[in-house]
Amino acid sequence: MGLSNLGIFHTIIGVIAIISAIASFLKFGKISLQHITGKIYFYFTLITSLTALGLSKHGGFNPGHVFALFIVVLILIAYFLYAKKPGNNKARYWENFLFSFSFFLSWVPTINETLTRVPIGHPIAKGPTDPSITKTLLAFLVLFVIGSVYQFRQQTRINKKAPTQLSKATERS
Repeated sequence: MGLSNLGIFHTIIGVIAIISAIASFLKFGKISLQHITGKIYFYFTLITSLTALGLSKHGGFNPGHVFALFIVVLILIAYFLYAKKPGNNKARYWENFLFSFSFFLSWVPTINETLTRVPIGHPIAKGPTDPSITKTLLAFLVLFVIGSVYQFRQQTRINKKAPTQLSKATERS
């Protein structure tokens, strides 16, 4: 496959980040820093994105590096919203969206690299513009939109319950 040691490390950490995000989506419907799966996603995605800056098939700064930097910005903003605005339910909409969007964007280079390398010797895709890559990315875009709508609706339900629960707790005091 022609991967450097950094490439192997980057790939392993990236796969762990993806698995933890999927586990978080399946269990909680979102990537949540309140849970270990969300924390693993955050830290491993940060490491994966930063190590991507040291990788280049063709040398020099490329679109993959832009994706990596953009993903870092997205997850850092989401982390800030989680840490600095814990009681702000409106911030949860953005936090959920930013983590989900970072996850979706992580798939762009992942799909491209995987389909142009696997199976070894006879890859599925001939290059980044291959229809198999475009179709796969379109399917992931549809899943991202469906997931985002689901998360928005779930957060709206949580926000509607929050004031009621708060007022009940105040009444008991």
